[in-house]
Amino acid sequence: MKPFLYELRASLMAVLVLTVLCCGLYPLAVFGVARLCFPNQAAGSLIVDKSGAVRGSALIGQPFAADKYFHPRPSAAGQGYDATSSGGSNFGPTSQKLADAIKDRVAQYRKENSLKDNEPVPADAVTASGSGLDPHISPNNAAFQIARVAKARSLDAEKLRALVRKYTDQPDLGFIGDPGVNVLRLNLALDSLK
Repeated sequence: MKPFLYELRASLMAVLVLTVLCCGLYPLAVFGVARLCFPNQAAGSLIVDKSGAVRGSALIGQPFAADKYFHPRPSAAGQGYDATSSGGSNFGPTSQKLADAIKDRVAQYRKENSLKDNEPVPADAVTASGSGLDPHISPNNAAFQIARVAKARSLDAEKLRALVRKYTDQPDLGFIGDPGVNVLRLNLALDSLK
């Protein structure tokens, strides 16, 4: 009986020590280092306007539908850009529903941006990202939208091109990924223009 109690006590002590280390001290250490070294990212990469109000996160897309705004890519997350149900549509490349959705989005995109029927449309303008929350569009997608936004806001298109360049994030380390325009930051900058 004594060896059993000894083993039981040793096992319980090991569980207790590992619980304190792995579920207490380690997460606190990681949290502390993140808050010290990467305070903005650890807080959710929140975008705060001039009045101090949180307008969203630089990491999560938001729906914009008015002509005076740049539009994000489509979202399949919940009812659209729902961070609690992040995910894609799960339609495969042979799915008729996916083909129909893309066809409808292409027609809508061409109509919104006054494009010709045979003019190519950027893929990210008509397909949702894997998470459904992508906050970026391609610079090409943004370029197609400049004329619509300029007309709706009575702005010079060249001024909008400069703004798009300013809010274009470059690939990580200069070569990982593609450049992307953060739609929320760009649209907030548009709203702050005189």
